Amino acid sequence: MKSIKIKNYNIYASNLVDINIDDKKRVIINTINAHSYIVAKNDSKFEQALIKSDILLPDGEGIVLMAKKNQNEKIKKIAGADIHDHLLNISEEEHLKCFYIGSSQETLDLMKAKLTKTHPNITFGFFSPPFKASFSGEENKEMISKINTFQPHVVFVGMTAPKQEKWVLDNKDKINANVICSIGAVFDFIAETKKRAPKWIIGLKLEWLYRSFTAWRLTKRYLYSTPLFLIEVYKQKFFSKSN
Repeated sequence: MKSIKIKNYNIYASNLVDINIDDKKRVIINTINAHSYIVAKNDSKFEQALIKSDILLPDGEGIVLMAKKNQNEKIKKIAGADIHDHLLNISEEEHLKCFYIGSSQETLDLMKAKLTKTHPNITFGFFSPPFKASFSGEENKEMISKINTFQPHVVFVGMTAPKQEKWVLDNKDKINANVICSIGAVFDFIAETKKRAPKWIIGLKLEWLYRSFTAWRLTKRYLYSTPLFLIEVYKQKFFSKSN
């Protein structure tokens, strides 16, 4: 699988079809976008979680732009929803087991009702952990026990970034699964409590703008991180030329 180096990150630069579920090894899949890139500059643990990913997907047009401007590499945005669909398709074909951890019980119930209809060959498991910034030792033990008792091939983690990536970094060696994939907001897309942008908007590379209109939290996020990220892009380009 091809990857390109951006700062300390190995960004995935291949097609989704190259990602498989291998029963002989464990693969950690995370995503990076302009906002997470900026946040990780001041959060060393989050940065390490991204760096230590086996597959780090370019989930944002900002990362695609950075690759083009600074590496002269043309890569394709791969969103969390894209990798989720890809892994589900494999799991459906091979009759595998998928486990979802994160979000509210109400959201998980909606997901279960939908996924069991659309993917009848997959065995699904779900667990809603406490909604809090960090988990106690007992809570964490229960979460890992729920996963391992189910014996999934794929674990999808939806606790929002950077909490989910740091949780996976801390617990990946205790989790018995072939793929551990952090996909955040995708849980809400599956449950349809939130809508992903229409395909034509995604095609115009404006999914970030569509999402910014769906929640003030996201609007503030983009207003904060986008200018800082663009400065980072052109700062890297300037220094690469001067060297």
